[in-house]
Amino acid sequence: MTSSDFKRVALIGLGLIGSSISHAIRRAGMACTIVGNAKSEATRTTALRLGLVEKVYEDPADAVKGADLVILCVPVGVCGEIARRIGPHLSPGAILTDVGSVKAAVIRDVAPHVPEGVHFIPGHPIAGTEHSGPEAGFAELFNNRWCILTPTKDADPEAVKRLQRFWEELGSNVEIMTAEHHDLVLAITSHVPHLIAYNIVNTAAHLERVTDSEVIKFSAGGFRDFTRIASSDPTMWRDVFLNNKEAVLEMLGRFSEDLIALQRAIRYGEGDKLFELFSAARAIRRGIIQAGQDTPAPDFGRRQVKLATREDGSRS
Repeated sequence: MTSSDFKRVALIGLGLIGSSISHAIRRAGMACTIVGNAKSEATRTTALRLGLVEKVYEDPADAVKGADLVILCVPVGVCGEIARRIGPHLSPGAILTDVGSVKAAVIRDVAPHVPEGVHFIPGHPIAGTEHSGPEAGFAELFNNRWCILTPTKDADPEAVKRLQRFWEELGSNVEIMTAEHHDLVLAITSHVPHLIAYNIVNTAAHLERVTDSEVIKFSAGGFRDFTRIASSDPTMWRDVFLNNKEAVLEMLGRFSEDLIALQRAIRYGEGDKLFELFSAARAIRRGIIQAGQDTPAPDFGRRQVKLATREDGSRS
């Protein structure tokens, strides 16, 4: 059995991740029908225009009927409500998964609504850009990126293997771990960095002795990178922090302690200590590049997304 044996895939949410999954499925040549759900009429229209789905539904319950793979591509804060609505309509033997960057909270909110005979296997493809919406997706998003699966102890092993093969065919490497460990790892590798980015951009914007125009005009590379991260979807990240607060607060505590150590080294002119810390951080960056998780190319080799022009001439 291969993952292409899925006959009908339902994408609940057609933003960056949902649309990229659609593109990647087609690139892999999987012989399946792809249907979708989006609450916005504009998104549904765009999804059909781009050929992301054969059919698109306003009601997620309609989208999941007859699907043997259902993927929740929505903010983690609404996964529980979506699961409640689609639960009675899920087909026996179907696999239900998600793409959220918090796992323990998703299990807590979704599992009670999963009927017997449906395989719920939480997942998280660690891939994305700061862009959102159905036009932001592209098939290569998951290439050589990690997808973490966090099956519960009673998960069916064959269903887990089948979902693992699906993500591998989309180009991902797959790792399996507990939801709790996932949330701790992502708190330091993703969630806290985003929080720092949001905070430092807002700090710069609120400086009384530096104007907004100066912040924009004289932005150095480091600040520009922070603004790129801070331009990510506010709804998604609000839900992440509200649903992974224990792990985030633990990592923030450690970060604050390390920041105080840096502050002390600067205050007392401890150049050797600063050099040691900066060298260790630089080695981590080199390790990420060597592992194929990023590139030393200008702008990190990130794909340039063309912005659509609205009828009023503005950009989206």
